[in-house]
Amino acid sequence: MLKVLASTWALLFGLMLLMLGNGMQGTLLGIRGAIENFSTTQMSIVMSCYFIGFLFGSRLAPEMIRRVGHVRVFAALGTMISAVLILYAAWPNWMAWAAMRVLIGFSFSGVYITAESWLNNASTNETRGQALSLYLIVQMIGIIAAQILLNFADPSGFILFVIPSVLVSLAFTPILLSVSPAPAFESTRPLSFRRLYQASPLGCVGMFLLGGVFSAQFGMAAVWGTQAGLSIRDLSIFVASIYVGGLFLQFPIGWLSDRMDRRLLILGLAAVGAAVLMLPVIFDLPFPLLIGVGALMGGISNPLYSLLLAYVNDYLEKSDMAAASAGLIFINGLGAISGPIITGWMMGVIGPSGFFLFMAVIFALLTAYAMYRMTRRRRTPEAQGSYTALSPTASVVTVEAAMERAESET
Repeated sequence: MLKVLASTWALLFGLMLLMLGNGMQGTLLGIRGAIENFSTTQMSIVMSCYFIGFLFGSRLAPEMIRRVGHVRVFAALGTMISAVLILYAAWPNWMAWAAMRVLIGFSFSGVYITAESWLNNASTNETRGQALSLYLIVQMIGIIAAQILLNFADPSGFILFVIPSVLVSLAFTPILLSVSPAPAFESTRPLSFRRLYQASPLGCVGMFLLGGVFSAQFGMAAVWGTQAGLSIRDLSIFVASIYVGGLFLQFPIGWLSDRMDRRLLILGLAAVGAAVLMLPVIFDLPFPLLIGVGALMGGISNPLYSLLLAYVNDYLEKSDMAAASAGLIFINGLGAISGPIITGWMMGVIGPSGFFLFMAVIFALLTAYAMYRMTRRRRTPEAQGSYTALSPTASVVTVEAAMERAESET
């Protein structure tokens, strides 16, 4: 892994700066929205719009890259991100923010696809597993560090919007200077949704439900924190705990995944997630326990994403594994669009605890569906591919590489 880090550190550093910028803007908007007196419903629409843009970007960016090349797409979308991050503070109107969130979601999706294709091209078949693990670690460190930066200035001013804009702009330098020439871009013809569902109903339904959980965590955690009266310091700690938990539990859960029936592990994790997230709904937990809930929430949902990908792989022909990645990401993105809107509605009806109740219900639905599927398909095939730890923010390029690498390892 040290050898891989030495050869790709500049590229990984640029990707970490991108995650810093994205992680800051996601939490900062929730805080600034409360300062601007935006309602919970308005903020839920704003947060949902990011995932609309991200979903369209995942479908359109590959064609843009094929037509004009990596460098032009990367520069154009990166410039758009930097501009929008400044415009948030200059134009504090929730409808303008919603439109800008669509743009920034689209742009980040294209930028991730471009940067990850460079990272994938810089890796060999022997080093791709280490590169994917390093990329997961870099992503999580970037988002966690972004929460720390929120404490360095007043969120009612401009500085906290300037910082992520500068970070994203600086991310271009190591990425563009460390890799030359740009790799040839190829994308596998996607597998139909019907074929995916026939292969693994649990995998498809699980990916859809998890999309709602991830978007609620990424988009609505800051809205919940401001509604619950948390200070910026406490809110940043809580959001960071989600990703710390996701980072540290990925690998032990992955170890279990390769050694037991994956359906049982999916069912068990979802059941634990539902139980844990009901605690702050039923009880008025002190802040230290809320941090623990946040860590377990992220520590269950993030590995579940990778676990479902591995589970779907078990029911696919080897030739279909790469093609399945685009469809699974699209299903996850559809679920993500509805997450903030439903969460915002529940918070408006029952208060801040609606944030946790929404995710508890999602995990309970996944538990029930996993139990149902175990009555419909009694046999689990021999694992086609090993578990590969991934972040839900990874683009189709990385998911496709991970699925191919997991199959080749096995």
